Amino acid sequence: MSSKATRSHLGVCYYPEHWPEDVWAGDARRMVEVGLTHVRIAEFAWSRIEPRPGEIEFGWLDRAVEALAGAGLKIIMCTPTATPPKWLVDRMPDMLAVAADGAERRFGSRRHYDFSHAGYLEDARRITRAVAERFGQHASVVAWQTDNEYGCHETTVSYSEAARQAFAIWLRDKYGTVDALNAAWGNVFWSMELHDFDAVALPNLTVTEPNPAHVLDFRRFTSDQVVRFNRAQVDIIREFSPGRDITHNFMGAVTDFDHFDVAADLDVASWDSYPLGMLERFGRDEAWRNWYLRAGDPDFQAFHHDLYRGVGGGRMWVMEQQPGPVNWAAWNPAPHPGMVRLWTHEAFAHGAELVSYFRWRQAPFGQEQFHAGLNRPDGSTDVGAEEASVVAGELQAIADAQTVDDATQRSPVAMVVDYPSIWATEIQPQARGYSGLALTFQFYRALRRLGQSIDIVPPGADLTGYAVVVAPHLIMVGEAAAQAFAAADGQIVFGPRAGSRLETHQVPPKLPPGPLSKLLPLRVVRVESLRPGVRVATDDGGAVHHWFEHVEVTGDAKVRAAAHDGKPVWIEADRATYLAGWPDDAWLETVLADRLIAAGLAIVETGDDVRVRDHGALRTIVNYGPREADASRLIAAADEVLIGDADLGVAGVAIVRRAAAAGKAQTS
Repeated sequence: MSSKATRSHLGVCYYPEHWPEDVWAGDARRMVEVGLTHVRIAEFAWSRIEPRPGEIEFGWLDRAVEALAGAGLKIIMCTPTATPPKWLVDRMPDMLAVAADGAERRFGSRRHYDFSHAGYLEDARRITRAVAERFGQHASVVAWQTDNEYGCHETTVSYSEAARQAFAIWLRDKYGTVDALNAAWGNVFWSMELHDFDAVALPNLTVTEPNPAHVLDFRRFTSDQVVRFNRAQVDIIREFSPGRDITHNFMGAVTDFDHFDVAADLDVASWDSYPLGMLERFGRDEAWRNWYLRAGDPDFQAFHHDLYRGVGGGRMWVMEQQPGPVNWAAWNPAPHPGMVRLWTHEAFAHGAELVSYFRWRQAPFGQEQFHAGLNRPDGSTDVGAEEASVVAGELQAIADAQTVDDATQRSPVAMVVDYPSIWATEIQPQARGYSGLALTFQFYRALRRLGQSIDIVPPGADLTGYAVVVAPHLIMVGEAAAQAFAAADGQIVFGPRAGSRLETHQVPPKLPPGPLSKLLPLRVVRVESLRPGVRVATDDGGAVHHWFEHVEVTGDAKVRAAAHDGKPVWIEADRATYLAGWPDDAWLETVLADRLIAAGLAIVETGDDVRVRDHGALRTIVNYGPREADASRLIAAADEVLIGDADLGVAGVAIVRRAAAAGKAQTS
């Protein structure tokens, strides 16, 4: 998928094994009539591919592939390793993962395997090889998906014997000697020193909390196990199906493993977007949730679009887009009419090359009977298919207006996201409810409300050329990241706890911000977490809550705002800014707006419901609110309106070609 075509693909997830064979060709024909070009299949089909040990039955899948290909559809083939069959579990019962409380994660749903189990890894390789050999050269198989939704149902971390043995080997490879391990972990504390790598236990079922350094290394190990498992499949697919894109469908708000590391072996990152089901994740009070009941959080989808575009090295697909009510959330309302269309256009605005809906037909059996599809269980058209068809008709107008470099447009703002730093505060939050991911999302939401388009990058990425860089939650700062910040030529804003731990989870010898001290001439000498409702007011009318740091300014820095007792809260040194507390929403917008203006960027205050995303010469404006909205301030008189207009109805979308941006795209 390249050049202008990158933004014109719609797809769907299909399960031929769920339906009589005589409907396959008709379903495929109707998919094309709706305007779909791609179809994902077979991610849960292991029991049909191999109903008994060693008996591979591809006949049915051959015929399904031919039915879909015959209609002109391009196929995304999946490896079926997320659902190993019962006979395999019976043969290797210790392949099941173990929860932190020691309970076995049993057969009966999905994702019932342990990433560290060597026997299961070999069977995963075997079935991947069989599928790749069979379909790797098929002309209509244009891409592959490995497994399905790593981390779903909290299945990444396992406390099994297989994990313990593999962890001991991982530690030996990392530290070389047990003395080095003891020093890195600070095991002299509480007499936790070890005499041998084989003596290492897993960090669960301890009397009180385990050593945070122990847990952090276990999280790193676990993440590496996901990388290893995924790479094993990628290597086989590349051997038998060269030239095809390989992806994995990540999930929103999952931090169990480092998605940047897993995606390093992929061609494109994809993710599964369920706006209504995820409304509870970073929502506020009940009134706020009820306001967005049928739309979803105005920023949750956008955050993950940008995250996975960054994870994928600039390439992102939505592999599953919610088309109606789902079955798995606490409450499962229907979207506003037009909302599926809005979500789709918004994904394209953030760089998606493909938006694929889940699923073609609603299932009449199994755990997802209440999960809507594009069509109902009887095959009749549901709302999702109607809105997908509308989008398909609108995409040509967008494609005609795009420039070739729209998809690789660099945003003016970069946000640094680091999974190990998120793990660090999951392990040792020091405040009930402290979430590094939530703080990161708060910064993202504030930037979106100020009308900014954002790239999300990992630590160590090249930051030159960005007008503003924000690092909301960067507890550990490695050498590559420190060098990247030093080389950045824009404004940099750091959130609290930046540089507060070494890679070993120890406090820096000269106190935080550790490796950032040259950029931030200050020392954090004390931290405190605050009870709910407690606020530390600042002398510029702002406030921090939840977390507050006592800071000493050690060099040439300016205190822009201080607490009532004079403690610095907003500190600036040259082009670097540090916030010594968890800011409230309004004050964070004030600080970020100040830094955006200092960098020469325009502020576009979108308000509560409207959001804007610039991508090349195009601007997409959407309305998440349950009332009409006026977007006239976001559309210049010289702009060419391609879709919609300034009067945004509920779930309204307007897409314009900006006169001021035409021909001025800056590519990364």
